[in-house]
Amino acid sequence: MTHSIRMQNLDCYQVAKAIAVRVHEARIGDSELRDQATRAAKSTFLRLAEGLPNDGVGMRRKYFIEANNSLHEVVAAVDLASAIGAIDPSIADEVIDLSARLKPMIRGLLR
Repeated sequence: MTHSIRMQNLDCYQVAKAIAVRVHEARIGDSELRDQATRAAKSTFLRLAEGLPNDGVGMRRKYFIEANNSLHEVVAAVDLASAIGAIDPSIADEVIDLSARLKPMIRGLLR
């Protein structure tokens, strides 16, 4: 796949996208947790995408902090969904592992 914008080649972009896709595909059985996890995963991806091309230090920081916060919401929603049997535990583990991979990338962007 060719990417027309350089940020699409970044590992952080690809991992955030993978999280959003995986959460969407998981079809969490609890409607409230599905909504929360899906919105948070999309927010993580989109806030990261808003921050990456931004030249303003303050605005980049704002978007990356929001992406980091949303990432933690994804983890919590998926973890709870797993605990109540609303998602396959192996899928939850995959999302949480991807999130653990993305977190230091986002934190690095905050520096």
